[in-house]
Amino acid sequence: MYSSQKDIIWLIYNNPSTVFTLSSVALLSGEVNFKSLNQKLNYFVRTGKLLNPRKGIYTKPEYDTLELSCVLYTPSYISLEFVLQKAGVIFQYDSSITAVSYLSRSLEIDGHTISYRKIKNEILIDLSGIKRIDNINIASPERAFLDMLYLNRSYYFDNIRALDTSMIQRLLPMYDSKSLTERALKYIKK
Repeated sequence: MYSSQKDIIWLIYNNPSTVFTLSSVALLSGEVNFKSLNQKLNYFVRTGKLLNPRKGIYTKPEYDTLELSCVLYTPSYISLEFVLQKAGVIFQYDSSITAVSYLSRSLEIDGHTISYRKIKNEILIDLSGIKRIDNINIASPERAFLDMLYLNRSYYFDNIRALDTSMIQRLLPMYDSKSLTERALKYIKK
């Protein structure tokens, strides 16, 4: 299907997402000619209608950094310090966005630091304890707590009382780790 430049930019701006890949714009617009679509998107970047923070990633001028962090590496979800800090489980302030994915990497994009930590694929693809809110995959505080314990055995948590212990116990089997279960239960019983 042929899509004019005006049609494509209209579809992008009227979509609730703020971050797009070439493939997602192709699905949105019905454009099957990737070369032509790429040229159109690059034109929008040159004219300031879209931004191109990373190769293959296009954003509206006002985009959500959390959404970007979920799109850069898929599958991934926001977790660890970012979620624990927002939930009041840890008090140390850190402005970086922390996520869990299939690789470990730290990026600086438009003044924001996004840090990814690698986790086992079986855990990564299990959606238990992960919510999708406005195109953002984000872990519950309980899932973030278990992710942190799984990745960092000796992490210090300031306020465990902010967590739902029954939810932690429901999520534990997904990690399939006896030592993690012991550590988590030790924290819960304190």
